[in-house]
Amino acid sequence: MLASLTRNSTALRGYAGGYAGALRRLATAAHIPTTQKGVIFYEHGGPLTYKDLPVPKPKPNELLINVKYSGVCHTDLHAWKGDWPLPVKLPLVGGHEGAGVVVAMGDNVKGWSLGDLAGIKWLNGSCMSCELCEVGHEPSCEHADLSGYTHDGSFQQYATADAVQAARIPAGTDLAEAAPILCAGVTAYKALKSAALMPGQWVCISGACGGLGSLAVQYARAMGLRVIGIDGGEGKEELFHKLGGETFIDFRSCGDIVAAVQDATRGGPHGVVNVSVSESAIQLSTQYVRATGTVVLVGMPANAYVRSEVFSHVVKSINIRGSYVGNRADTREALDFFGRGLVKAPIKVVGLSELPEVYELMNAGEILGRYVVDTAR
Repeated sequence: MLASLTRNSTALRGYAGGYAGALRRLATAAHIPTTQKGVIFYEHGGPLTYKDLPVPKPKPNELLINVKYSGVCHTDLHAWKGDWPLPVKLPLVGGHEGAGVVVAMGDNVKGWSLGDLAGIKWLNGSCMSCELCEVGHEPSCEHADLSGYTHDGSFQQYATADAVQAARIPAGTDLAEAAPILCAGVTAYKALKSAALMPGQWVCISGACGGLGSLAVQYARAMGLRVIGIDGGEGKEELFHKLGGETFIDFRSCGDIVAAVQDATRGGPHGVVNVSVSESAIQLSTQYVRATGTVVLVGMPANAYVRSEVFSHVVKSINIRGSYVGNRADTREALDFFGRGLVKAPIKVVGLSELPEVYELMNAGEILGRYVVDTAR
């Protein structure tokens, strides 16, 4: 009798919980509009148009996220220009650093609730069954779906994301501050992990004061590394030291960058993270890196090649590695550094409608830190 009552009680609780969940879904759905504001372009290099767009409907495996803020990444500029040899969805809503609130979800989604904070990453989804996905290299999956590239991204008020790959953001997080962590932070953190450095060793951040570089400096410091940065432009040296960097080299006024870096680090940095979009800067890094050190390639200037003189490459036994965003574990770890206050993106918040002006500044190399767009304006 007692067992029967327990089973009935459990069933009633399950029914009540399911009914309550259904009511929450219906209530939320009632508040989801059919149109929204977003920025879209129809051809590479064409007008970035701020206009009314239809609100997407989540597939069975997807979340619908009410995007509150989105970081603006250099990759968004590349997608708009069509710089890379990868097909881009056209027309396209860009953006892949979206932070917001789950307002709807597909029938197959598990582990998420309405009202959860969620992030839209560059990797929107992957097959999760190939060899690369099995070993944690989902970003390199041949069937990867990319936010703001092959999948409409976060430069709109509502966007969809695969529930498996969507980033889990702790309740109470400042979403404007968290947005850049979803790509710039994860990418910088993973690149530093790829350099395989030990606390106390030198790392050089080439492009140290841009969106990725400003976070790479902070992650490096939090990981116990000594940081030398290379950049140029008004206010960048001041920002670099404010972020915790130790030695700054202005490429505009430095005559011999290789000698300057090696002198400052007494033989060259043990690792280099190239986040700049300069082919010549990448080539220089293969020269000033310390013997047995590692050069990590992150920034991807259009049609660029990395050139390393073979004799020195062999004799110094240097390593050159590519690092491409990060997987789910890297995302969780990068957000944890942020949550503990060890990194903070230097951001400037502007309205989503101002995105074309941000692209102009980015194209001119005049951005300090990271721009974040507020989708409400």
